[in-house]
Amino acid sequence: MSLTLSKRENTIAQAEIRIMTIECNKIGGINLAQGVCDIGVPAPVMKGAQKAIDDGMNTYTRYDGLAELRQAIAVKMKQYNNINADPATEIIVSAGATGAFYTACMALLDEGDEVILFEPYYGYHVNILQAVGARPRYISMHAPDWTFTPDDLEKAITSKTKGIMVCTPGNPCGKVFTKTELQWIADWAVKHDVFVFTDEIYEYFRYDGRRHFSPGVIPEIADRTITISGYSKTFSITGWRIGYCVARKKWAERIGYMNDLVYVCAPAPLQLGVAAGIKELPNAFYEGLRAEFTQKRDLICDTLDKAGLKPFIPQGAYYVLADVTGVPGTTSKSKAMYLLHETGVASVPGSAFFHGKEGENLVRFCFAKNWGDLEAACKRLFHG
Repeated sequence: MSLTLSKRENTIAQAEIRIMTIECNKIGGINLAQGVCDIGVPAPVMKGAQKAIDDGMNTYTRYDGLAELRQAIAVKMKQYNNINADPATEIIVSAGATGAFYTACMALLDEGDEVILFEPYYGYHVNILQAVGARPRYISMHAPDWTFTPDDLEKAITSKTKGIMVCTPGNPCGKVFTKTELQWIADWAVKHDVFVFTDEIYEYFRYDGRRHFSPGVIPEIADRTITISGYSKTFSITGWRIGYCVARKKWAERIGYMNDLVYVCAPAPLQLGVAAGIKELPNAFYEGLRAEFTQKRDLICDTLDKAGLKPFIPQGAYYVLADVTGVPGTTSKSKAMYLLHETGVASVPGSAFFHGKEGENLVRFCFAKNWGDLEAACKRLFHG
């Protein structure tokens, strides 16, 4: 008998985001493909981590995270998300929001279970579901505002549906789900007895006066919602891998055990850095973040519009989908590669966010860059 790869390997491919980053590095281009967020880490976060290292906080933590961080998250959840969470039993600190979703899926989903994703979707959500043997199903949202209807929810349900993922603000399209839309989802979830998974990693990035509503605040679905977020984006610490999930004790306990199995714990001193940031940074920090990223959104969208690459203006997060119908190429990958070689600016093919052909005339740009790089990229796109 010859050795082979696992069957699940056939369903999972390397993310186009990573592939385009590699292609960008080959030519020394400007990477607007990957959401690395190279803005700079807030001082309290850095100092908190450094103090933890200096104090010898370099060993395992409890599987669900340090008490200081869980308590800080609980306060934040109450004040910002209006969700009450017991820091001792209902919060799991994990290796990023991706790690939180993976361990939640391991704990709550069986092979063959289906989870509904709104399309355009974040590719890692699809791959994580497939990695645990679950199956994604899709609800197509409609541009330019990425809308859907209650009827779309009903059409997506099957006897195998176990959950739905709500990514708000959304990657890649920047959709901020409204309170009305979330109530549709809540009513539907109760009716069909399914979990509601959320990805709220971009919760502080929202524009034009929009508010962030966490699905878990809706009373009818509080017991079935797995709220997932983290600080990779907010504090520009994507490499630190500090995320968390909030769920009722009966779910959180098992998610925590899976977290222990896969990750043991998130990096100990970095947990304390994040805790310091949550506790010490004032509201002005978050207001400044929104103001800065509003300006960056407007800059790249204006540039794309002038360059003939119609942008779909994001309501939140820090990505923009652009229409590249007029760019040479027969697929979104070929169009993205054309743009890379002609302008030196990397984007992500739209096909990475759709299960069908709907994304073949779209690419995604990330504007979470320092001003110098973003302005240079915009000059290349407009004059390239």
